[in-house]
Amino acid sequence: MTIVEDRTPSTDSFAAARRAMIDSQLRPSGVNSPWVLERMADVAREDFVPLARRPAAYMDRAVPLAGGRWLASPVVHGLMLQEARPRPADRVLVVDGGSGYLPTLVRPLAGSVAVVGVDAVAAGDVPVGDADGYTLLLVDGAAEQLPPALLAALAPGGRIVTGIVQGGVTRLAAGQVVGQEPALLPLIEVGMPVLPEFAAPRRWSF
Repeated sequence: MTIVEDRTPSTDSFAAARRAMIDSQLRPSGVNSPWVLERMADVAREDFVPLARRPAAYMDRAVPLAGGRWLASPVVHGLMLQEARPRPADRVLVVDGGSGYLPTLVRPLAGSVAVVGVDAVAAGDVPVGDADGYTLLLVDGAAEQLPPALLAALAPGGRIVTGIVQGGVTRLAAGQVVGQEPALLPLIEVGMPVLPEFAAPRRWSF
């Protein structure tokens, strides 16, 4: 008879990993807002990765998912949530990076949350909110450019928190939409999964 040892971490182990994530990753990186730490302590990251990847759910790095997608590191999501400051009156649109983790973090904090996948956005298929548009856009990944269909779904002055790619470096950025154009301010260099579907057109040079 062959005995196979179950090495899946216990529920207590994951709870301890969440506490360590807060103390050793989030706080030292400037994520100190109590409401952000509370949300990230409440949501089990291990539920958003494949079973074989669950032991890596709380490591300080992105976790690969199916289909070439990624769950960004805890610091990325902590910084995004802290910068976004979702409010009960917000109508939020989340471009999901493939895990569903960021929408779950945001949902109790906002009035409404719509979720769209990266492939759908790239195809121009963006969910229509009410006539007033979305007041907050969160993009779970780093983009060279934000597709026009995404920006068109925002209310005038709608807030944006996203990753951006500049010169091969990924940064967290925040700003707002101005006349269907994003006005973004880079905030901090941080490793983020890049969204190739949101790459800028390549230009020839001579």
